[in-house]
Amino acid sequence: MLEIFYPDNEAKSAYEIAYQDLYHRGYRGIIFDIDNTLVPHGAPADKRAMELFERLRGLGFRTVLLSNNKETRVQPFGDEVGSGYLCRAGKPGQAGYEKAMEIMGTKPETTLFVGDQLFTDIWGAKRVGIVTYLVKPIHPKEEIQIVLKRQLERIVLFFYHRKKSQ
Repeated sequence: MLEIFYPDNEAKSAYEIAYQDLYHRGYRGIIFDIDNTLVPHGAPADKRAMELFERLRGLGFRTVLLSNNKETRVQPFGDEVGSGYLCRAGKPGQAGYEKAMEIMGTKPETTLFVGDQLFTDIWGAKRVGIVTYLVKPIHPKEEIQIVLKRQLERIVLFFYHRKKSQ
């Protein structure tokens, strides 16, 4: 039952994923969460994020930022890193992920998702058949509703890691 929340892959950081290898394996689009995936919650795009997106474009990837946040948060970030974006995306609903793939011109089998939350980011992407990467949150400071979800995530991840080690 908990398997619906299991990520396909884990990484310490969005900045440590082997994107070149993934491109060679046929992936062409990457959907990213922003807060605590690319930068601390609410922080503007930093040099590291801008360099990552420049590198991804150089490899041939298309990208879309998918956030449940408001346009006043998402649009400036997207402009800074040079990525398409969708705000108020309604994650884990499927429509935002499908729209992101439409923007990139990709299909589930050529799309990746990178995010830090199981119950929104990962579950939503898996519902539309996108390969997922769960990354560790960048910063421990989070809104109370996310702090509460993290407690439940620990339980799911306990069983995920136990199953993975068998």
